[in-house]
Amino acid sequence: MTGVPGGTGVGWRSGIAAVLDDVDGLAFHEVVAESLHPDAVPASLLRRPVVVHGVRLSPGSPEGVDPGRVAHLAACAAATGAALVSEHIAFTRAGGVEAGHLLPLPRTREALDVLVANVAATRPELDVPLALEPIAALFDWPDDEFDEAEFLHRLHDRTGAPLLLDIANTYVNARNRGRDPRADVDALLTGLPPGAVAYCHVAGHAADATGLLHDTHTDPGPDAVLALLTHTVAQLPVPPPVMLERDGRYPPAAELCAELDAVAAAAGHASPCRTGADSGHGAGTVTAPAADGTGTT
Repeated sequence: MTGVPGGTGVGWRSGIAAVLDDVDGLAFHEVVAESLHPDAVPASLLRRPVVVHGVRLSPGSPEGVDPGRVAHLAACAAATGAALVSEHIAFTRAGGVEAGHLLPLPRTREALDVLVANVAATRPELDVPLALEPIAALFDWPDDEFDEAEFLHRLHDRTGAPLLLDIANTYVNARNRGRDPRADVDALLTGLPPGAVAYCHVAGHAADATGLLHDTHTDPGPDAVLALLTHTVAQLPVPPPVMLERDGRYPPAAELCAELDAVAAAAGHASPCRTGADSGHGAGTVTAPAADGTGTT
């Protein structure tokens, strides 16, 4: 068990904190570790259970994880009483060079060994479970030995680490490669034991001039992603916790609440915005803070 409360959550961002304070039915917040100082945790964040989400640990780096970054994740988890820490199946640095973005791993035995070793080095420093998120990637390495589902199955078999399944990432990756997103979900979930999915992300995307889809977090989640969420939930024995990611270009409060309610409905959860327009959400506005974290998550 990961300890993430069931229901619908949202990524906590300072620009929408005041609006989120008024949404009584939210189950949890996720906070980006790199945006948080453990000695100055905002009171608004602590109104609900917390998941700490890292973006710069770089568990795919052959040189190993940075002890300082591991310590920061642990300190953030302790300061917020987090139920879970999550990170990405990716690397952000190699050879001492910081890329500033989440980069995909080659799905090879060697890369899997590196990832397993770095997970093993990280977990003893944390007092809570560590979940791992497959990223949205615009390319695959030419020397891949496994498809994504087999790679993730092998990772789970060797580490026991639960997955943070980003529905938007799954949708974007499948569409960009000409595959059926539902078939990709089915391939991933088939063979995973119950409880292997800790929670899910939902976010929006946008297409570039070439038609490639990019995971943006600045657009509302489209109906196709919500439909994929419903399909995913139907494959699992218990509806997982689901979290909306928004990073910048925040809509008016009423629109944000409508988006949260749409995510909850797609996941089979109760509406987080229980009182709807009568609560005064429609009168609020949200402001855009500086970007949190590295790339999209």
